[in-house]
Amino acid sequence: MTESGALEPQDVERLRVALAEGKPTPVWFTPAAVGVEAGQQAKVVAFDEPAEGDFIQVRPHGSRDVLAFSPAELTTVKPPVKPKPAPAPPPPEPPVVVQGIESAPVEETRSRSRAKPQQPVEITVTLHATPDGEWSVDVLVGKKRTVRWVPVPAGDIARVAKSLPAEVGEAIAVSLTAARERQLRRVAELKAELELAQRALRDLG
Repeated sequence: MTESGALEPQDVERLRVALAEGKPTPVWFTPAAVGVEAGQQAKVVAFDEPAEGDFIQVRPHGSRDVLAFSPAELTTVKPPVKPKPAPAPPPPEPPVVVQGIESAPVEETRSRSRAKPQQPVEITVTLHATPDGEWSVDVLVGKKRTVRWVPVPAGDIARVAKSLPAEVGEAIAVSLTAARERQLRRVAELKAELELAQRALRDLG
């Protein structure tokens, strides 16, 4: 294991073996992890193949989402418990002003008004749909990933598509229509199975 605690190939292999034996080893996020708090605990649930990039799937502690990370973003070394900060001393009593009220200097007020506005940041939003009609969204703010493939209901996607350019909305509509047709066929299959089961039950009764 490296000094930073990131996973090395032998660490990944031990995690694979533990998961296969039904004894998943807890991991923690390193400062290199994007979109999560460093030191937060997680549970390994699966490994993507091939083992490249963000191929380790984990579920952060207290969350139902399954996210993918690279070995550099995970560690098996539990971070030390941070000591509780000492209580802050009570604030000093304000001085008693006898004559009038002091005002801030004019130059200080002008310097505050000349503060530079925050520069705009490029934002990239990516929507992804599986063949089964499941949608997720990924968001990059500048070079930092703030949202990592969070599931989005198909109904929300359909409403957003109405306000997008016609070509984009048409592509989304094709995917939603195909997913709806698959679900309708599945419902028909389940109804047929239910009718057969009910008929068999009547014959037995």
